[in-house]
Amino acid sequence: MSSTLARRALQSRATSGISSRRLLSTTRVVRDEATSPNLGTVPPPKKPVGAFRGGIVGFLFGFSLASSYAAYHLLDEYKQASAALQASVEELQESTQRVSAHIRRIEAVEKDLKALRDSSASKEDISRVRAEMKKLYDGLHVEFLDLRSHVWGIQQDIHSLSKKESSSVRLV
Repeated sequence: MSSTLARRALQSRATSGISSRRLLSTTRVVRDEATSPNLGTVPPPKKPVGAFRGGIVGFLFGFSLASSYAAYHLLDEYKQASAALQASVEELQESTQRVSAHIRRIEAVEKDLKALRDSSASKEDISRVRAEMKKLYDGLHVEFLDLRSHVWGIQQDIHSLSKKESSSVRLV
């Protein structure tokens, strides 16, 4: 508003040509404005950011920066933990497959062992077969002795016959 008054005062001064005329506004600022050249308008002063508002803005900026940094590291740790868990699961799966293969081999060996146990002879069977073999051996021995005695008897008969009739029968 004061700049408007100063302009009017300058216009009236230029038109009237009288310098002693009294202005409507006699304040020193208006007079200094009237005598000084107009260099443009002064920008309005910026409202200073208060300490309270600056503290809140700084706190929010720092908090958001720290939160984003923490979220980044949390996400990175999550990825590492997930990868470690995946590797552990794969290792567990491989070991489970190895254990399953061992179990299958053990079952096959047990099956073969049972088949061998079923087809093999027991101690009772062996003792029974041994007793039968002894009886057979004893029986064969007795028959052999009988046969030997029979052959010996035949030899004695042939020998006695050969002495009696030594001229008529000759064995070749």
